[in-house]
Amino acid sequence: MPAALSPVPLMSSAALRFGVWRPLLTMMQGAAAVVAPDPSGWRAEWLLKRDSAFSRRQLFVLYGALCLVSLGLSLGFWVLGAANVLPFAFVELLIGGVALLMYVRHGADREYIAMRSSLIRVERHSGGRSNCVEFNPRWVRVEPDRDDGSLVRLSGQGRSVVVGEFVQRQYRRQLADEFRWVLKHMED
Repeated sequence: MPAALSPVPLMSSAALRFGVWRPLLTMMQGAAAVVAPDPSGWRAEWLLKRDSAFSRRQLFVLYGALCLVSLGLSLGFWVLGAANVLPFAFVELLIGGVALLMYVRHGADREYIAMRSSLIRVERHSGGRSNCVEFNPRWVRVEPDRDDGSLVRLSGQGRSVVVGEFVQRQYRRQLADEFRWVLKHMED
């Protein structure tokens, strides 16, 4: 009899790509985990955040250096007699500063999903605002929002939340599979 491959790969506890499965960490840490248990009680956690090459401080230092160079050049041209260059430099730096502030405001955006046998908590932080949605794991559904590469929707008890914004499109299905796997293995 030929073997058929499942379209969804079977996952082991070591196969979580995006999250942390606490029972696996407990086995790996051995006696240290018995001495210092996880105080939060979460069995699985995901922290999905924006991938940024620069920290806030680095961006502000870069912007400050840009301001110094631009204003230095503008002042040089002003001394040579081109008086109309300086106002344009100020406008240019002002527009760049506003764009930088908008970028930095969303630089700390993240999604935090935590699961235990009695609760699923989803916290979304976006642009300085945050919201938290809690579900009973026995009643939650995991499904794509629209199609195969779309965001992942967690819904149940009349509430729903969309997660996976910071995961690449081709890996969102794997994220949903991780949620399903953990929900299946959540028994105490």
